Amino acid sequence: MAETPRAPAHIRTLPSWLLGRAAARGHRLVGEALARVGLRMMHHAVLSAVAESGPLSQAELGRGLGIDRKDMVAILDDLQGEGLVTRAPDVTDRRKNAVAVTASGRRLLRRAVRLGDAANDELTAALSPAERAQLVDLLTRIVQPGEPCAAPPHGGR
Repeated sequence: MAETPRAPAHIRTLPSWLLGRAAARGHRLVGEALARVGLRMMHHAVLSAVAESGPLSQAELGRGLGIDRKDMVAILDDLQGEGLVTRAPDVTDRRKNAVAVTASGRRLLRRAVRLGDAANDELTAALSPAERAQLVDLLTRIVQPGEPCAAPPHGGR
C-alpha cells in the first residue's frame, strides 16, 4: 500500500494551514484532558466564563463565547444537571436567567484548569517560555486585530 502523501510543500508553509493543524492538535489534547473530569471544551469555556465574571445571563454568555443560543441552552442544561451551575431569574431583569457557578462547579473547574494547562504545556513543549508568550501574543493579534493583547494568564506559561 502506498504511503499517505504529505501536504504539498507550499501548503505546509501557509499560516492558515499551520494554524488549523495546531488548533486540531490542541483541541485533541485539551479535549482528552477535560474528558478525564467529564467535561467537554465548550462546557469548560462556559464554566470558566461564569466563574470569572460572576453571574451572567445566557445571552451574555453566548455572545461572549460565540455560542449559538440553542447550543448554550443545551450546554447549560448539561452543567445544571451535573450541579455545576444554577440558573435563576436575574434580579434586575426577571425575563433573563442569571447563570452562577456552584461550589461543586468551582471544584471541578480547578481540576479542569490544571488538566487544560498541562495539555497546553504539552502542545507548546517545543517552545521556550519566551517563545510561548510570543506565540500567544501573535495569535491574539491574529484573532483580535487592532485590540491590545492581554497578559497571558498563569504567568504566561
